[in-house]
Amino acid sequence: MDLSELEKQNILETANNMADAARPIALSYFRTNSQEIENKLIKGFDPVTVADKEIELIFRKILSEQRPGDGVIGEEFPKTPSQSGITWILDPIDGTRGFISGSPTWGMLIGVNDGLKTIFGVIDQPYTEERFIGGFGYSTLHAKDKISDINVRECSNLEDAILFSTMPQVGSRSETELFNKVAEKCKLTRFGLDCYAYALLAMGQIDLVIEADLNIYDIQGPLAVVEAAGGVVTNWHGGPVDGGGQVIAAGDPKIHSAAIKLLNNL
Repeated sequence: MDLSELEKQNILETANNMADAARPIALSYFRTNSQEIENKLIKGFDPVTVADKEIELIFRKILSEQRPGDGVIGEEFPKTPSQSGITWILDPIDGTRGFISGSPTWGMLIGVNDGLKTIFGVIDQPYTEERFIGGFGYSTLHAKDKISDINVRECSNLEDAILFSTMPQVGSRSETELFNKVAEKCKLTRFGLDCYAYALLAMGQIDLVIEADLNIYDIQGPLAVVEAAGGVVTNWHGGPVDGGGQVIAAGDPKIHSAAIKLLNNL
């Protein structure tokens, strides 16, 4: 879909308005004892908080006012079909486990899809006052009152790479075994940063993020930010990853290729 510069600017302004409105909601619950936590699973623990729901509701309210023809896919509420061809993909709090633990590794995710591909994304971390924006030919970090361009870094060898994932158990047992093959080659492997790992990748602090079992709302925002910063984001076979599932994000195409081979036993 070809968008005018005016349309691109409107998408940017709307996304910023959404994140600005949601920040105080998120912070009012973060590191407090007043959180109401529900568990989505019968076996296991997949938490959702009041903050998740309130943030998605404010996101949807702003979209209904500023871009009423656009579709919405969110984690907490039913899908709104698109009339314009544009769909917003929302994760009000990515990293709810970190959020309820008081760890500032969570973020609010906004992705924009034109029906063919992800074209724009936001990773917003209210506590650190950082907003990572990517799409339409640029990738930037808004940190308090400072705006700076961000780019991935070069890293041609896995032996020099820093790898991140959310948990040591990456999907199924077989997926974890494949992940470990990559981790064994890397200089350093760390866990537990949720969407913030993609922000670090986009700003050139780390080199790889490998995950599995992601949902569409987990990846669309980070995908746009990392790609706009010069990175590569695919599934474990090198194909499109807009819908979630297995994800590998790399700053350098050389280590992306090397990791893909290990993930496929090549």
